[in-house]
Amino acid sequence: MYQLFTTLVYKKKIAFDLKDLSHEISQIMKADQAGHLWSEKNYVNGYTSYGSWDRLHQMSSTFEKLSKKIDNHVYQYAQKLDYDIKKNDLKMITCWVNYMPPSALHTAHIHPQSVISGTFYVETPPGTSSIKFEDPRLGFFMNSPAVKNKVSGQNQRFFSVTPQAGQVVLFESWLKHEVPINRAQKPRVSVSFNYGWC
Repeated sequence: MYQLFTTLVYKKKIAFDLKDLSHEISQIMKADQAGHLWSEKNYVNGYTSYGSWDRLHQMSSTFEKLSKKIDNHVYQYAQKLDYDIKKNDLKMITCWVNYMPPSALHTAHIHPQSVISGTFYVETPPGTSSIKFEDPRLGFFMNSPAVKNKVSGQNQRFFSVTPQAGQVVLFESWLKHEVPINRAQKPRVSVSFNYGWC
């Protein structure tokens, strides 16, 4: 028997000053008027700097330090995927913050024009939303039967990863994902990013 055409989702802890990062995110949110306007149309009930300040690793020493720590994990992940690349072939090309108060959600999407995407979690209160991944073959199953309630990870149609503050989650950029409604009592705060060819 062969297990074919799989991908991997990577999750690891990164030692970083979350308090300092959280404070800087608060400052960004206060200053980023364009981001708030963009979020009103594209990120209902939440805030993201994606539509305004999306290269924070080039604007802030704090985010630059974080990007350097993430670089090593991206390379480790690329090795697990058997990518034929050198260590510096992929670089962080975009980096932005996400602030999801209770009732905010982020609909299903992919990250075009990048290779590896991910999120570093800054605040994950009890009951925080998972990141939910969709089997990319879903539209091709046609007459395939539903899967059992208890099924191994590689056979699930959807797979959720519940993050913890201080963790990074990496995935291939073509993998469709979403963040369901935040049912926690406090905001879910994170830093997302894309890596592409340099």
